[in-house]
Amino acid sequence: MTPRHSETEGSGPEEPVVVRDRRRVDPQTGEVRPTAGDNAAEAAEAQASAPAAPAEDAVAPVSDVEKQLSERTADLQRLQAEYANYRKRVDRDREAVVQGAKASVVGDLLPLLDDLERAEQHGDLTGAFKAVADKLVSSLQRAGLESFGAEGEEFDPGVHEAVQHATSPDVKGPTVTLVMRRGYRFGERVLRAALVGVTDHEPAAAPADQPVDGSVGGELPLDGSVDEPGQQ
Repeated sequence: MTPRHSETEGSGPEEPVVVRDRRRVDPQTGEVRPTAGDNAAEAAEAQASAPAAPAEDAVAPVSDVEKQLSERTADLQRLQAEYANYRKRVDRDREAVVQGAKASVVGDLLPLLDDLERAEQHGDLTGAFKAVADKLVSSLQRAGLESFGAEGEEFDPGVHEAVQHATSPDVKGPTVTLVMRRGYRFGERVLRAALVGVTDHEPAAAPADQPVDGSVGGELPLDGSVDEPGQQ
């Protein structure tokens, strides 16, 4: 015979039995147990009895923070402006120092340029010597060197030094008509003034072949002829 299985076999583990004591009176101490509603009521009563914070206390800290933020922002903007001005001033001073150093070096080379120019005028600047001189002059010009002082320029006392003066009706004003030494500038700085001869304007003289009227002012004619009385 097949053994009979109990009805509880194969149904899995049995659930534990939970017993809740819902008695209002504790059987051990004899005191009344508090309920969940009593705890909520006590919490609400405690919250209601606490003094309410004034509205100004909640707003005041926010106003102080905004004021401090505005002050810090203004300080930061002022510092940024001062730093920007400082950088501009430093860059300007650095550029001035660099340009001054370049101008000093170029100024020391001006006598050499004068020698090269005189050698070229005499026909001695030829061959490899001329190639080296042209490279030197080109390098100085790229660095910022500029020559001035040529015949026909308008005389400028700021860059020309007049050592000779003449007059002529062929010019309309003070004009450079002779260059004795070329001048040079480096950027906006004049390294050396040009030695020049200047010619000013002079009104043209009256022509010398105009006939002279001998009767003017009661003077006799220049040929010495005088009409005798009674002669026609």
